[in-house]
Amino acid sequence: MQLIIAEKPDQGAKLAAPFNPQKKKNFITIPACSHFPEGAVVTWAVGHLCELVPPEHYRSEWKTWSMDTLPILPEEFRFQVIKGKGKAFQTIKSFIHDQDITGIIHAGDAEREGEAIIRMILHQARNQKPVKRLWISSLTPDAVKEGFSALLDSIDTDHLYDEALSRSFADWLVGINASRAYTLQFKKHGINDVYSTGRVQTPTLALIVKRENEIDEFVSKPFWEVHATFSHEQGSYGAVWHKDGDSRLLNSVMAERIQAFCTNRPARILDQRVKQKAIPAPSFFNLSSLQAAMNKRYTFSPKHTLEIAQKLYVKGYISYPRTDSTFITTQEERQFPGILKKLEKKEPFSAHFPLPFSSLQNRNRYVNEKKVRDHYAIIPTEQVPSFSKLSADEQKIYEVIVNSLIAAHYPPLMMSYTEIDTIVDERAEFKSKGKSVISPGWRDVIPFPKANSQEQWLPNVDKGDAVTGDSFEVKESETKPPKRYTEGELITLMKTAGKHVDDRELTGILHETEGLGTEATRANIIAVLQQRNYITITKNTVFPTDKGKLLITALGSSPLASHAITARWEQALSSIGNGKKSKDEFMASIHTFIQNLIDESLHLSAEWVFTPEDIAKLPARKSKWDAYKNRSKEPLGPCPICGAQVMDKGKFYGCEAYLSNKCSFTLSKRIMKKTLPKTAVKNMLKSKESPVISGFQSKGKSFAASMIWSESEKRFIFDFKEPRKMKPE
Repeated sequence: MQLIIAEKPDQGAKLAAPFNPQKKKNFITIPACSHFPEGAVVTWAVGHLCELVPPEHYRSEWKTWSMDTLPILPEEFRFQVIKGKGKAFQTIKSFIHDQDITGIIHAGDAEREGEAIIRMILHQARNQKPVKRLWISSLTPDAVKEGFSALLDSIDTDHLYDEALSRSFADWLVGINASRAYTLQFKKHGINDVYSTGRVQTPTLALIVKRENEIDEFVSKPFWEVHATFSHEQGSYGAVWHKDGDSRLLNSVMAERIQAFCTNRPARILDQRVKQKAIPAPSFFNLSSLQAAMNKRYTFSPKHTLEIAQKLYVKGYISYPRTDSTFITTQEERQFPGILKKLEKKEPFSAHFPLPFSSLQNRNRYVNEKKVRDHYAIIPTEQVPSFSKLSADEQKIYEVIVNSLIAAHYPPLMMSYTEIDTIVDERAEFKSKGKSVISPGWRDVIPFPKANSQEQWLPNVDKGDAVTGDSFEVKESETKPPKRYTEGELITLMKTAGKHVDDRELTGILHETEGLGTEATRANIIAVLQQRNYITITKNTVFPTDKGKLLITALGSSPLASHAITARWEQALSSIGNGKKSKDEFMASIHTFIQNLIDESLHLSAEWVFTPEDIAKLPARKSKWDAYKNRSKEPLGPCPICGAQVMDKGKFYGCEAYLSNKCSFTLSKRIMKKTLPKTAVKNMLKSKESPVISGFQSKGKSFAASMIWSESEKRFIFDFKEPRKMKPE
């Protein structure tokens, strides 16, 4: 019998679905069939089950934050089961060591992170049984069957696992050592807070701070322009004075002189240039471009876009979302006619049918075997859902992905770009620009953005035609600072960070390795920067905090804040994944780098000068005892176990008799992602039941329920029988 290990429960269910499965509590059984002659068992992790152990597990002295204990460089890395996930691990481990299990199928996501999640579990469980690898980009029944028919040998992905481990080890070493070193150095200067650093998060923060510094240092300057309106027999049009392409004047006097000179003077068409351009439909989406598009159109955060796309993938409606490719192979292309035939019958897509072309237009823009590495672009699968059954956010993302496929079967957008040069009295030159849509093509599927400002329509003129200057107006403006990044722009910036590196070789490396971070990690990096109070995001605009600015300023030109280090590391890691570089060689270079980082922290800190005003701007550090110290000291009600008073304990409610009689009663303040209202808690303690509470969440869906006391379980449990009205206190 085969054991199939998936990353998550819903993925496990999808993998079992084509084989007449029987669902149990923590696993699914598959009866004997052509794919599994002896049957199979499907079980699952819940994301990462294992993590690297903390420093003190290697040496007790490494628990203390001290420069004397740095660098922290374990001779051999060890893993442990993540707290709270022991039950899931034990379920998998019990199957691994079950005598009826003869082989294991690794069914984690077909990429580096998925490789690591399941392999770490197998390593921690001390597996000795043969392992095969399932490698698929879609969870539709046909794709699942095909994948199980073409399993890879475990050795085929060994290098990918080595790359994942190397990345994990290196990031851990940089995080532990650099964070401690700089936190300790800041403390010497009176700054008492933890300053977390990282290989990707710190260069990303540096980009944000750099833009903020550009805004702070920007000095707005006034300028003047002369705007004109000319009349031609075919119509009127606007124009702007210029000299050698520059329309801005640095003083109003000169602008007014030009205005006076041009008034009531003869004018003619100096030249007209008309260019037509065919613009093909956009490329298919990878994760970064999908995140950027959804942020621009709907202000979805990158993390939210990934979460929704993952749900659509697990349901079998789209291909694997954590892809870095915008191309597909001929195999996927062959499926398009069948997918489109199903989409034609579904709202809101039926309005775009019949398609102008039965096959892809500009095919090379979409199909390229050589540019598909682990996964192809994000496309809809042959499993087409009923649109109305998707959540509102699922509808939006699914529609954007489907429309990218439909648009690829439309003709290009045909635009006309026109420039007119007008000269007044043979001396003052004016330029006019305009554009118009000749044929909308794929824009019938993907409309112009609402913010898109169409340039003016220009009349059809000929060189030498006489025109009349109807008006000449001086307009004053001022230069504007660069704009702060939106979350979507930040994702794109991380992906294209190569343009911020001066070294041509490193720029090429960053281009090949897709910039800072990976498709799967960029959204999380932004979230981490928020959690660590380095940035804030307000109305989709990213701001660095004073804490973030202070860290980047203190690091100066340190490689820790440089994109160059990321370029070199990504090159080395990619080489490990390709089998061209050894993990040991890479880790040796990381050890050297860590020692240099620690030495550098000492050197840099000796030159730091922080004023009391600088320190006063920083947020006060919140200790883990803050919630406890700020708790309410008012009793909430009697303990349902012993009758003593229940008190606010900070992050939970607990019996005050815990020390005197060892009463074990506790109640979490937050259950199923819902913070319990204090009035509801008081009712629960007084009458051993709560009113109906809405806002609980399970598997992405909200629900309402009462909570009642269970004498047998000695805890509050959900009750769905009938709504209860709030009882008076």
